[in-house]
Amino acid sequence: MEFPQQQKPAGDGKIVYPPGVKEITDKISNDEVVKRLKMVVKTYMDMDQDSEEEKQQYLGLALHLASEFFLRNPNKDVRLLVACCLADIFRIYAPEAPYTSHDKLKDIFLFITRQLKGLEDTKSPQFNRYFYLLENLAWVKSYNICFELEDCNEIFIQLFKTLFSVINNSHNQKVQMHMMDLMSSIIMEGDGVTQELLDTILINLIPAHKNLNKQAYDLAKTLLKRTVQTIETCIANFFNQVLVMGKSSVSDLSEHVFDLIQELFAIDPMLLTSVMPQLEFKLKSNDGEERLAVVRLLAKLFGAKDSELASQNRPLWQCFLGRFNDIHVPVRLECVKFASHCLMNHPDLAKDLTEYLKVRSHDPEEAIRHDVIVTIINAGKKDLNLVNDQLLGFVRERTLDKRWRVRKEAMMGLAQLFKKYCLHHEAGKESAQKISWIKDKLLHIYYQNSIDDKLLVEKIFAQYMVPHSLDTEEKMKCLYYLYACLDTNAVKALNEMWKCQNMLRSLVKELLDLHKLPVSEANSSAMLGKLMSIAKNLPDAGKAQDFMKKFNQVLSEDEKLRVQLEMLISPTCSCKQAEICVREITRKLTFPKQPTNPFLEMVKFLLERIAPVHIDSEAISALVKLLNKSIEGTADDEEEGVTPDTAIRSGLELLKVLSFTHPTAFHSAETYESLLQCLKMEDDKVAEAAIQIFRNTGQKIETELQQIRSTLIPILHQKAKRGTPHQAKQAVHCIHAIFNNKEVQLAQIFEPLSRSLNADVPEQLITPLVSLGHISMLAPDQFASPMKSIVANFIVKDLLMNDRSVGNKNGKLWSADEEVSPEVLAKVQAIKLLVRWLLGMKNNQSKSANSTLRLLSAMLVSEGDLTEQKKISKSDMSRLRLAAGSAIMKLAQEPCYHEIITPEQFQLCGLVINDECYQVRQIFAQKLHLALVKLLLPLEYLAVFALCAKDPVKERRAHARQCLLKNISVRREYIKQNPLAQEKLVSLLPEYVVPFMIHLLAHDPDFTKPHEYEQLKDIKECLWFMLEVLMTKNENNSHAFLRKMVENIKQTKDAQCPEDAKANEKLYIVCDVALFVIANKSTACHLDCQKEPVLPSKFFLVQDKEFKNDKEYLTGEMRQMLLTGKPKPAPVLATVNKTLTVPGRRIIQKSATPPDTTSNTSTNSSPLVTANNKNSTTDTSESRAQENNENPVINKDEMKKEEPSEKLTPEAGIEASPVRRRGRPTKAAAAAAAAALKETGALPAGGGTGRGRKRASDVPTDSINVKMSKQQQQQQSDEGTKRQIDLQR
Repeated sequence: MEFPQQQKPAGDGKIVYPPGVKEITDKISNDEVVKRLKMVVKTYMDMDQDSEEEKQQYLGLALHLASEFFLRNPNKDVRLLVACCLADIFRIYAPEAPYTSHDKLKDIFLFITRQLKGLEDTKSPQFNRYFYLLENLAWVKSYNICFELEDCNEIFIQLFKTLFSVINNSHNQKVQMHMMDLMSSIIMEGDGVTQELLDTILINLIPAHKNLNKQAYDLAKTLLKRTVQTIETCIANFFNQVLVMGKSSVSDLSEHVFDLIQELFAIDPMLLTSVMPQLEFKLKSNDGEERLAVVRLLAKLFGAKDSELASQNRPLWQCFLGRFNDIHVPVRLECVKFASHCLMNHPDLAKDLTEYLKVRSHDPEEAIRHDVIVTIINAGKKDLNLVNDQLLGFVRERTLDKRWRVRKEAMMGLAQLFKKYCLHHEAGKESAQKISWIKDKLLHIYYQNSIDDKLLVEKIFAQYMVPHSLDTEEKMKCLYYLYACLDTNAVKALNEMWKCQNMLRSLVKELLDLHKLPVSEANSSAMLGKLMSIAKNLPDAGKAQDFMKKFNQVLSEDEKLRVQLEMLISPTCSCKQAEICVREITRKLTFPKQPTNPFLEMVKFLLERIAPVHIDSEAISALVKLLNKSIEGTADDEEEGVTPDTAIRSGLELLKVLSFTHPTAFHSAETYESLLQCLKMEDDKVAEAAIQIFRNTGQKIETELQQIRSTLIPILHQKAKRGTPHQAKQAVHCIHAIFNNKEVQLAQIFEPLSRSLNADVPEQLITPLVSLGHISMLAPDQFASPMKSIVANFIVKDLLMNDRSVGNKNGKLWSADEEVSPEVLAKVQAIKLLVRWLLGMKNNQSKSANSTLRLLSAMLVSEGDLTEQKKISKSDMSRLRLAAGSAIMKLAQEPCYHEIITPEQFQLCGLVINDECYQVRQIFAQKLHLALVKLLLPLEYLAVFALCAKDPVKERRAHARQCLLKNISVRREYIKQNPLAQEKLVSLLPEYVVPFMIHLLAHDPDFTKPHEYEQLKDIKECLWFMLEVLMTKNENNSHAFLRKMVENIKQTKDAQCPEDAKANEKLYIVCDVALFVIANKSTACHLDCQKEPVLPSKFFLVQDKEFKNDKEYLTGEMRQMLLTGKPKPAPVLATVNKTLTVPGRRIIQKSATPPDTTSNTSTNSSPLVTANNKNSTTDTSESRAQENNENPVINKDEMKKEEPSEKLTPEAGIEASPVRRRGRPTKAAAAAAAAALKETGALPAGGGTGRGRKRASDVPTDSINVKMSKQQQQQQSDEGTKRQIDLQR
């Protein structure tokens, strides 16, 4: 704009005032000035731009009003009126202002700007004039005149500051509109926005200012939206200097740059079009804190509800996702926190986030893993559709995290989802089905060793899965259908939970009973034992012991507290009474002045575990009613997702479990009537469960419920005679448990069954054999003698020593239960009958046990084909080998029989764990573990697990190691808890398993060439399999004790064959390998050991003092090879999928151990889980199918899928040497055993005992330690009559 020359007023320079207005000078009073100025204002207001004459007439007045007198007048009314006049003057004279001096214009506009502050007070009498001033300026765009001034920026900054400071919530829309027009015209019509002016706008977006003046924020927001096209370049320049060039001095707002970006993005993403690439640059900064700030910002931008930034700027989104893997922990943590909002606001981005959250769920930082769970669970709680199955899978994995905090968060999160979607069905059946696995997973965690995990599962069950706050009927309905839907392992876990709680109740009851006895040292010692046992079932065992001692002290002093606790654990306590008792006990132990009371918290843990919050008489009654509805077909079974049959069967199973833990709650005629109805149902499982419930709960039936008794007896008799084997067993035990005249009742079953035995109809033999076996075990005094003739004349002679039918020659080593021939099932039950009969007698006066053991050994020697007529199939032989091995192990649990089991018989039994059939190995190992962990079997049987090092299947080796860990910890704990155990250390201390292991390995039938590296390496692996677990800690100088024990064994002879030089040499070689392993794994083993080990005389003969064996049986070269190793040859049990040199035999190979890829996952699971989960991996199941199928049927489709490298044929030129089956001795040894049996009269002359061995040809004769006479050899070659064992001897 060109400024015109100074206009001159009309006339001789005299100022012309409007009519009626006198001259305005400094001589008059302020009031008069105001009065005259008002008339001037009125005149200018009425003028327009076309009034040329008036414009010229009042030009002098216009110039006069801009004089210092008016611009610096102290009276605000004067200043306001002058400002209004000046605004009108600019309007009238536009576009040419009457003022030509730049300085004067600057003074005028600064003056006008200052007057605009009067807009702040809307209640002021002069507000309308201030509004008029603003309106006039905005309408005329008067400030645009300033663009030509050099320092116009100062005016604009002052104007913007003034307007942002005066605006408030009392202003109407017009005021805001005029302010907007005034400022936007300056921005849009100028050459650009300076940084200082931009700061005056942006400062209103900073959170601190935003909270102080919301209207200023709204004004700035609207202004930026209106001027986005113009101001975007200025904004980009500002951020470029701060973010890229690092010039923080360009603006006082530099430190708020990320807050500003967030606000600008919320206002209009277009404002940041050029800024986003700069943020991508910042994301890659070397400064962790800087990256963190950018990540926080972008998290808000991407996560905002309506944000489309991720789709509009994919490069920035991908760069941001990369920060999930940032090296800086806070950055990763911020990314994970962002994911929650992103999942909730942008479900379409879940796919992008899933992979990154997967990696972070395995993050080494506990806090990050924890927040991943929180992120996923929060999104899931808002809407289950927001989280896919993969995300929920990450939470599932973290339930096994190493850290308790992470595990707890994962478990609680899943529990909340289950309650919301499965229990309350908040999102329909589809959502409930999506997470139906949660209930099983949560209960599986009960298998973990940590007591914290167990307690949390119990809490989750009581609060989320079956909420105890529900009324009884609703609560039992939840439990009834939950139990029906659980998988097998979850059911076992739930049963174990109730069992543990019941056991803890028993401990508390025993403690309270001790309080009733007189004070004595023995009583105090017993109390301490109970307290220690209780503490083991509470978190933080150390503190728990102290708190339990304190609690016990309180109990001894407060009788009312004892009464409440007794009522709580009483069998008749109802759920409502339990709540009252817990409340009362808690109240008594609460101290108001103590904010945190860890003692009370510990007692609460105990009360929560022992209080019956779910089950009482009313609850059992409700369950029985639900069961009746299912039987009648009137229940909601289908709606709950289960079939009526499943509901009935699982309902009975549930009641059966509860009958163990809450037997008193069942005692009512109504309950028993319903159970009688179940006994009459066709479902065998249902009837079996019903019988067991009667057995567990029916002690008062005979005295109080005569009608039930009269109905029950004939049903039990019928089940014992013609029911299933399981029903027969339960029926016999039920009669024995609940009836006073049990002898009469059992005799009425025994006599007809014993007379009707017929080996020609094996299908009808199984149930009678089960019933007879259990009767003879439960009532030995009454039935032991009659059983003896049955055993001798029928069981052995007619049944076991005869093969009436020809088995299925399909070549398989194992077949399903339903495919096993009735004859073999009968033989298995016959073996069990022998064992039960002996266990009932518990003595060997008639030498029946010796004969039975010889029979069982012969069964193992002949590989299960006792008659060796080759009629029996391979799978049936596997069943009989398992039965024989298990029978010896069962007899060993009775001390009187353990004493007569010879080392040879022990070895035969132990070698079953290396059987060629996978299922035989698996089931035998499980039985062995369960008997050992209950301390039922002698310590020597723990040595059998050392042989598992040779198992080709990784799952089996892992299971065996878990069994060893569990058994050793149980024994150590038992020794600690029982002071009297010190006297029995030889039979309890785990280290004493080593002599048995060495002896067992020395007699391993595969250990035929004691100086060959391959065989010695196998021995070393077996030794280390056991020693690794034993030597985890060097408690009480145990390493030196082990060394001394092995050294002592070298100074003895093998008691099994003391004069056999080769047998003794093998024993000494195994000792040397053991010493080599111990010395290489421990530096403490060479310390002095004061304690003298005790060696079992049954296995080792101690020599006189002159005998000294200091020979080194391992050469230096062999030691080096054992230490460094070399490429491992095919394992002892052979290989899978290699060429077969013997027709119809598959050779087994150890499966390669895959690397452990899971991080931060707890591995302290129970060995029971591994054993029960038969289908854990496809590879394992396939290897089982291969190794148990000698002549498999190969599917053409499967052949196509095989890789060419895996198709090995005889033509390929790969040969594998034939490998013997594990678990049986050589043919010659078998013949010797048969001869020994014949000498004792157990077998008739001419029995062909050794004929069952198919692979004896690869065994050198020098490995046989038994010398045979010509007579024995003749007996071996004779084709004989049937063999019979004389059990009368």
